[in-house]
Amino acid sequence: MSMRVVFMGTPDFASASLEKLIEEKFNIVGVFTQPDKPKGRGMEMAFSPVKELAISHDIPVYQPVKMKDGTAYEMLASLQPDILVVVAYGRILPDDILALPKFGAVNVHGSLLPKYRGAAPIQWAVLNGDKITGVSTMYLATEMDTGDIIYTDETEIGEFETSEQLFDRLKVMGAELLVKTLRDIEAGIAPRTPQNHDKASYVGMLDKSYSPIDWSKDARGVIKWIYGLQPWPVATAELDGGTYKIFSARYTDTHCDKAPGSIIYAGSEGIEVVCGNGETVMITELQAAGKKRMNAADFLRGKKIKVLD
Repeated sequence: MSMRVVFMGTPDFASASLEKLIEEKFNIVGVFTQPDKPKGRGMEMAFSPVKELAISHDIPVYQPVKMKDGTAYEMLASLQPDILVVVAYGRILPDDILALPKFGAVNVHGSLLPKYRGAAPIQWAVLNGDKITGVSTMYLATEMDTGDIIYTDETEIGEFETSEQLFDRLKVMGAELLVKTLRDIEAGIAPRTPQNHDKASYVGMLDKSYSPIDWSKDARGVIKWIYGLQPWPVATAELDGGTYKIFSARYTDTHCDKAPGSIIYAGSEGIEVVCGNGETVMITELQAAGKKRMNAADFLRGKKIKVLD
């Protein structure tokens, strides 16, 4: 492919798209990624997944600290890009950069736009109990995630699929959709559909304040919270005075009149907790502070949990 592509991205989700473009022999003339950050206990400077991949393929890497002081624009202009590909770069691009390439800038987003603009769209699709989600390619505009849609591809969310598992599927779908998008843009046949801004929704980053399970939710709401918060920040529950990370749970056929959050069973099947509407869920995998992740039945061999009579 002769079109000169500059790729902008940082995390694992972005590296899947870059890897696919390399594999498909796109003409990638440069990669922009966020500056290296200290990581781990030793706080050593770590490369982003995108930087590591670019270096391994001898693609020039650029890491401007600021996007609006003219430095990034000069770096980009020197590469004479025909198009920018932006995937989870983590920076807002100023209008002069968006206007530089003749085909503009395209983006891969982990939702079916205009739903879930913003951060953490994959996690929120699981947390909200959506049955279907997907990926979108779009042209970048000044406002975040508001540009014209090029293509979308949708997929069903598994009932017990974690955000991490869905993330791994969507990054592959996004990479494949990006290839189709770029080929059709160069061929002059890519569609361009304005978003319906009236139907837009926005989601923000997750943090540990979201971890505690709200037992007043119905059973499905609790299940989706448990699977949606993996791999981070992970759902937590207060059980018999202790706080535990909760990794797996299943539905039950039980209905009762006990208060949400009440423990009504703890044994070989797991720990059964009352949810809203009198439904219950069975916790099957959990982790105590400072301990390893355990099957609930194994956990209960070493720890008694008080059950409501």
